[in-house]
Amino acid sequence: MSQPQPIGSPLVHIAGVEKYFQRGAEKIHVLAELNLAVAPGEFLALMGPSGSGKSTLLNLIGGLDRPTKGTVTVAGERIDQLSDRQLADWRARHIGFVFQLYNLMPVLNAERNVELPLLLTHLNAAQRAQHVAAALALVGLSHRAKHFPRTLSGGEQQRVGIARGIVTDPTLLLCDEPTGDLDRKAGDEILDLLCALNREHGKTIVMVTHDPHASARASRTVHLFKGQITNEAVK
Repeated sequence: MSQPQPIGSPLVHIAGVEKYFQRGAEKIHVLAELNLAVAPGEFLALMGPSGSGKSTLLNLIGGLDRPTKGTVTVAGERIDQLSDRQLADWRARHIGFVFQLYNLMPVLNAERNVELPLLLTHLNAAQRAQHVAAALALVGLSHRAKHFPRTLSGGEQQRVGIARGIVTDPTLLLCDEPTGDLDRKAGDEILDLLCALNREHGKTIVMVTHDPHASARASRTVHLFKGQITNEAVK
């Protein structure tokens, strides 16, 4: 059971985290003695060159990977200590994911794609339908609910992806290059939507990006290089 967060405590607390992979006798270090705190309601951008460890860090925060060393505490819970089953339940309650390539099921229409995370909950069909309708309305796609991914533009598909990410009302929204496959206009619309979710709905967002234009929309930017934080920029 998660403990209530003390007032002023970070929502995400990464302490002394290392991550490496073993390749034969060689250790491939991805993260090295990394420390990071993310406040509730913050919009944080993670930037760095390919191989800097930013996606690995995002996966650790979302409970998709485990550190080799160190602690990962999110929403008051040491998620690095959870079993695989506990971690799956924890993700379903706390984490929404938004991916660069949308990861929509082509055989499902928009509303069915958005509904997928709710199938892991105890909501009945009518309750799921209400949550899906609210999420699609929030991203401005109520009129496209019955459309399949192949009939949607890239920007619309990403909006469906965001609706799927927020449909469970997660504690934390994790975005991995959410504008990386979009042109500037569509990308700006997605960034506008993320900013609105952060400022108007209080969503805490951690976004991996290589684009300074995207990171400029966040409230804070952390730069990674070779698995370490090199500098931060705060608005």
